[in-house]
Amino acid sequence: MQVWKDYQAQHKDRFLDELLALLRIPSVSADSSYAGDVKLCADAVKQRLQEAGADNVEVCPTAGHPIVYGEKIIDPQLPTVLVYGHYDVQPADPLELWHSGPFEPVIKDGKIFARGSADDKGQFYMHVKAFEIMIRTNTLPCNIKFMIEGEEEVGSANLGIFVKENKERLQADVVLISDTAMISLEHPSLDTGLRGLAYMEVEVTGPNRDLHSGVYGGAVANPATILAKMIASLHDKNNHITIPGFYDKVIGLSEKEREALNEAPFDKAAYKEDLGIDKLWGEKGYTTIERTGIRPTLEVNGIWGGYTGEGSKTVLPSKASAKISMRLVPNQDWHEISDLFKAHFEEIAPKSVKVKVTAHHGGSPYVTPTDHIAFKAASKAIESTFGKAPIPVRGGGSIPIVALFEQELGLKTILMGFGLDSDNLHSPNEKYGLENFYKGIETIPYFHLHFAEMSKK
Repeated sequence: MQVWKDYQAQHKDRFLDELLALLRIPSVSADSSYAGDVKLCADAVKQRLQEAGADNVEVCPTAGHPIVYGEKIIDPQLPTVLVYGHYDVQPADPLELWHSGPFEPVIKDGKIFARGSADDKGQFYMHVKAFEIMIRTNTLPCNIKFMIEGEEEVGSANLGIFVKENKERLQADVVLISDTAMISLEHPSLDTGLRGLAYMEVEVTGPNRDLHSGVYGGAVANPATILAKMIASLHDKNNHITIPGFYDKVIGLSEKEREALNEAPFDKAAYKEDLGIDKLWGEKGYTTIERTGIRPTLEVNGIWGGYTGEGSKTVLPSKASAKISMRLVPNQDWHEISDLFKAHFEEIAPKSVKVKVTAHHGGSPYVTPTDHIAFKAASKAIESTFGKAPIPVRGGGSIPIVALFEQELGLKTILMGFGLDSDNLHSPNEKYGLENFYKGIETIPYFHLHFAEMSKK
């Protein structure tokens, strides 16, 4: 609609300034030293929702970080869309690899460089501005509820409690999320599902203190060496995960479904060039698209032990640790997978060390039904602004709360992301394209319009 384009053109600089202000707040949920900043960001989100025209906006306390809720109910007889997003961000470490301050947003080559720019401040804020456009132009076609949380990056444990305690307030017809990516602006896509997650931490302990590596080396098991061997054994020569029972409940795709999945554009050379690697790696018998979308994985997210400071210190460490995440596919239960991992890791530990395994958090896989009217509305919305229908793809990431929305609220979720896989999510120099930001704001009103129209039929 021209009125939407005109309003966005008139206010686009302000939209960007407001996003940059949010990005300057270091709302790192995983680090307790940032708790004040997380609360500050929640207050800022509340203010922006109120300014955009939402009613009943409040910062809802939890046992952890707060949830921001707001709504606009124009007619109880109209369909209602529940917009979910998160204002918390990943830690910025390692800081020395950033080209500019992670919380000092810089615009370069048409992209916003800052922690949270794509994940998820830039993406959830598109919904706030799209909502403002519809409110200010008096064209809002349905009811909208916002639930923007502050703990997505640490597992959303308290959001689950909030959802269970607020089922009536959260009643809607569908959940809409922009926290995923599309193939490119030239090849828009729409996610048909997400992988689940099981996040673990392991600790291997040898001697009761750090030892002199000359005096004791060769006589006492080195926990760092043992940990490295144990982790290496979690994949076989075909990069197949070796945990007994890990694949027992995996639902595979048919050959026809795999062929359709691999029809999505994929430039192998550009992929490797972007990552600075010479060869791809992964489970034998599957393409890169399949490995990152329909197959479960196990990855080491961090590993440490012994002396890692400047210079040298000849030490045999007492302890060594690692953080390990497993991405899961339909029918895999993250609680069960966590138990299988723990049992296996304890089983393969040699008698020379002690092992401690801790399950931190996780979430279930999710598949969006492509015959749902909301999925069709999202597809039509993208076609309205991109000029072509989106390609259906499986997302490789995880949003732990999505499965709970269906379990507790009975709602399907539409994953309409506008980021790119190359946006450096969770990495130094995270970025989000200005064109992606503005295109998302342009597209989202069409979703509400088409969803409202289709809901009448």
